[in-house]
Amino acid sequence: MVGFGKRDRELDAAVEEIGKADTLAFGGVGFAGQILPATEAYRRLAQGLHEDPDRARKKVDWLLAHGSPAGRAYAAALLDGVDPAAGRAAWERLRHDDGEFTTFSGCVMGRATLREYATERLAGDAP
Repeated sequence: MVGFGKRDRELDAAVEEIGKADTLAFGGVGFAGQILPATEAYRRLAQGLHEDPDRARKKVDWLLAHGSPAGRAYAAALLDGVDPAAGRAAWERLRHDDGEFTTFSGCVMGRATLREYATERLAGDAP
């Protein structure tokens, strides 16, 4: 059972990082391609969804309800990867939310609201 304790701590740390994120980036940012802590946490949680779906899904659902605007966007993106119907439902809920966050796509920084970002995701226009 020690493995579960370590996995839980890793998932909890990832949820904490994502939950307070103010920037959404799925890859490296800036000229150096730096991986942000929230991006690394997103990757850990995505891995957790494949290794222990039930446990990780509860954490993603918590993020969707309680995370920062960027954290909720990460949570919806995670759902997209494992359950497209749940991902779509999450984006539908988020498209009524005006919470703002910073976005990065490579070297390009921007700002978005959940409403704008979710609408783009539902239309298939976002990464």
